[in-house]
Amino acid sequence: MITPNGHTLALRNVGPVRVGHLVAQEIEHEFAPGLRVRAWGYNGSTPGPTIEATEGERVRLYVTNRLPEPTSVHWHGIVLPNGMDGVSALNQPPIPPGETWTYEFDLRYPGTFMYHSHYDEMTQIALGCVGMFVVHPRRPRGPRVDRDFVLMTHEWTVDVGTSRPDPNAMEGFNVLTFNGKMFPGTEPLVVGTNERVRIRLGNLSPMDHHPIHLHGLWFEETATDGGYIPESARRPETTVLVPVGATRVIELVPTEPGDWAMHCHMTHHVMTQMGHGLPPMVGVDTTTLDARMRRVLPAYMTMGTSGMGGMGDMGMPIPPNSLPMRGGPGPFGEIDMGGMFTVLKVRDEPDAADPAAWYQHPPGTVPSRADAAAMAADGIDPSG
Repeated sequence: MITPNGHTLALRNVGPVRVGHLVAQEIEHEFAPGLRVRAWGYNGSTPGPTIEATEGERVRLYVTNRLPEPTSVHWHGIVLPNGMDGVSALNQPPIPPGETWTYEFDLRYPGTFMYHSHYDEMTQIALGCVGMFVVHPRRPRGPRVDRDFVLMTHEWTVDVGTSRPDPNAMEGFNVLTFNGKMFPGTEPLVVGTNERVRIRLGNLSPMDHHPIHLHGLWFEETATDGGYIPESARRPETTVLVPVGATRVIELVPTEPGDWAMHCHMTHHVMTQMGHGLPPMVGVDTTTLDARMRRVLPAYMTMGTSGMGGMGDMGMPIPPNSLPMRGGPGPFGEIDMGGMFTVLKVRDEPDAADPAAWYQHPPGTVPSRADAAAMAADGIDPSG
């Protein structure tokens, strides 16, 4: 499997058991160049490393707590003995700071699952103590896939200029991520034309569901964290809703090469550190206001009166450690989307493709300025 911007937990065989080690700890984390925070996670990252095993295996997972408070780990969606479920005070005492505890259980069912803290969940999950857990079936199910990706969605509140996410936030989340990264920090998903691709999506966001939309193709939802979806119940889609506390698995076969957007379709979830307490400014005449403000602040300008597009490309100074309204560079200018946005790069020769390179469009396949004579010939009034 491929975890963009992430890694897989190293497991080693000790007799018949697969053994791994998770370390819950404070980390320095970069959402994208220019925005770093002090978060919590596992093994130096948020989300933590993807755990990958096979149906029927027994796993022994050591958990070391280097957080400043107790913790525990819940294996979200996995059927196991009650005492290993990881809910502090219900199934186990919490793990004190500085101690290492052991979880051990059999993986009875295949599927796409998650793991996360189950002590002080509001704080520890919000600060990044989450990860994905994939159990492959012992016998292959369905058509063979050529590429298998894992993406975890998450949402954060990071006030401009600060370095600690706010775990008390209940709305107005302003940093939205795939695998702990926001665009342009997200790695693209490079796939081949006509390859069969699986994408596993998990959501442990504090509050919001995420409708993940893919451009240029359709897909089928093939599984949830509750199991496989029968073929008779599947239907073609271009957007999959990933609820809070759930996983969704989609499979697709892209036929058109290119750079295809993949993003949450809640429009505020593809913006970065935008303000939510502002009055509506579109259409407002601020000439008098601007003149008065410039008497005390010569560089002042009111923003948003004609829309918010292009704000990240204006070259204006911004507070340190912040990316307000910033997107990323694209082949035709600034992509004014940030947050939960990435690119599915479909290539005829994916293994030889440069992930950083943009698609080269064949002549005549990109829109251009309309010709007045051609408009008139088609019965369109050039004057509008």
